[in-house]
This record gives sequence, C-alpha cells and structure tokens, in this order.
Amino acid sequence: MVIPPPAKPLSIINFLKPYVLKMHFTNKFVSAEVIHSPTATVASLASSQEKALRPSVDSTRDVAAAAKIGKILGERLLLKGIPAVAIHLKREQKYHGKVKTVIDSMREAGVKLL
Repeated sequence: MVIPPPAKPLSIINFLKPYVLKMHFTNKFVSAEVIHSPTATVASLASSQEKALRPSVDSTRDVAAAAKIGKILGERLLLKGIPAVAIHLKREQKYHGKVKTVIDSMREAGVKLL
C-alpha cells in the first residue's frame, strides 16, 4: 500500500515565490528575464538586443532602454497569465538607476512585485 505525501497547508503555498525576476546589465545591453524556479525554465524574457526594439530605442544601454525593457516584460508576463513576480538582486545590484527603472516600469505595467 502506497501512502501519499501529506498535502501542504494553504498558508505555505501562498508564500511560495515560483517566478523570479533577474536582470543583467552590460556596457552595451540591458536584459531582464523571469524564471520559473521549480522547473528552472525561462517564463519570459526581454532584452535590448531584440531587433524589434532597436529602432524604438536611441541607446540600448541607458535608463530609457531599461524602462522600455521593464514595460515590455511586464506586458509579456500579463499575456502569459503571470500576475506576480519576486525580485532577485545580485550582491552588487542596488535598488537604484537602471534596476529601479526596470522594477518601476514593470509595476506600472500591472505586475505585482513580491
């Protein structure tokens, strides 16, 4: 006889953060991706390297490009049905400049940030 594992209480499931936002900035480009942690797959990605974005952005590495990336990523997440995302900042990343711009523009697009 096989005994099934105990069901997790609802209070624990409500606090799990399956989708994580990770950002990467280089001297030439800005990219942000949302990763589904349990399966380790990319749920959505936006980068200033995309050919569709290059004509609409003057520079691919400044704060304006970061705002555009955050807005596009937020819209893509809502189209996929992902309403909330947790933020993962690297040790050297602070909530300032391009990081703040990406996060704020995602929030303006309608994505909740945990």
